[in-house]
Amino acid sequence: MKMMHITIHTAKLKESVEFYCSILNFSIQESFQAAGGKSITFLKSEDSDVRIELIADEKQAYNGAGLSIGFHAEDIDETYEALKQKGLQPSAIISPNPHTRFFFIEDPNGVSIQII
Repeated sequence: MKMMHITIHTAKLKESVEFYCSILNFSIQESFQAAGGKSITFLKSEDSDVRIELIADEKQAYNGAGLSIGFHAEDIDETYEALKQKGLQPSAIISPNPHTRFFFIEDPNGVSIQII
């Protein structure tokens, strides 16, 4: 099996779409109204087959605890500085061993985004 998508229920659909598109370079693949009137937007990165599904749902909106999504960056230092320039406050760069470096940012829902 291969992973298809990650679903995030959100009370901040517009802000979430803007974050993933402008900060992480995703694009809107599909957007529609589902049965029951919920807005659903699928986002996709050119670099991956995995999509992010955002569902507008105030009652079940993600509360920001216990979820982390990892993304690979070609240059950690360059990406770190670029995100700071966009107004984000990334964590310190963590290096648990000489071959691994990463840091974290948060999406509008409190999802922890790990940049590796």
